[in-house]
Amino acid sequence: MQSDLTTPEGVAARRSARAVANSAVLILMALLMQGCASLVGSVTQNFASDLGAAILNSDDPHMVRDGAPAYLILIDSLLAGNAENASLLEQSAELHSAYAGAFVAEPERAKKLHLKAKKQILDAACLSLADGCGLDQRPYADFANWVTGQQPAQVPLLYNLASIWAGWIQANSDDFMAIAELGRVKALMQRVVELDGAYANGNAHLYMGVFETLVPPGMGGRPEIGRQHFEQALDISGGRNLMVKVMYADQYARLLFERKLHDQLLQEVMAAEAKAPGLTLMNTVAKERAQRLLDTADDYF
Repeated sequence: MQSDLTTPEGVAARRSARAVANSAVLILMALLMQGCASLVGSVTQNFASDLGAAILNSDDPHMVRDGAPAYLILIDSLLAGNAENASLLEQSAELHSAYAGAFVAEPERAKKLHLKAKKQILDAACLSLADGCGLDQRPYADFANWVTGQQPAQVPLLYNLASIWAGWIQANSDDFMAIAELGRVKALMQRVVELDGAYANGNAHLYMGVFETLVPPGMGGRPEIGRQHFEQALDISGGRNLMVKVMYADQYARLLFERKLHDQLLQEVMAAEAKAPGLTLMNTVAKERAQRLLDTADDYF
């Protein structure tokens, strides 16, 4: 299948995977924060709440990066004696995927961490969801029917499954077989939108916006549907999630060569206050990315 990667379809697929990376890396940072809080919550809820709030409201991504490995070691030690604990598996998958996506630059190391995360979240789904085993192996029609049958109570796990799976695809963007699994991720995220689009600050809509703007309309993309998802994500966060505007500019405006919209969205990000409850860390990263996009706009357009 590797030769297929040189065809126009293969090139588009690789670009699609890289586009998923633009959102996956940043959205998964939020998962890292949530994972830390839920992990420590087994020790003391007050400490978990304080720690989670401190991280989410930090304006120093480098400090978060340097502290994350301690939690990876801690959760590995907890899993050593609880290998079939679905909650621990899910938390470990979140942490490993988030850390790999946000902070690991070495491709092979990132692939290893993402594969571990994917296996763990699939195991968690198998343990927690009815008929939830082998979701990456069953025929797509059966998988799609299973997704359709999921209910609101399953939204948190479905969202984590889709997000972590997307991170694995991004890490393996040189493998057409991995990219081919993107349809399953999209089906999962679409179900989250249907069941509770406001979950995780509307990030499911953000993902769907990216999915629909991966390629031009002539190759199957649906940028106007993607635009609607970006707008819904903005509405849900009250405009406070600056990463939505960054991805809106990067995915939609650049795809359709709408320079005016591109610059407007990014300038709004640069002018906005980064500090917002639960979003300060993400907004700080969003501002850094917005500046890079503005700096390269003349070359792109």
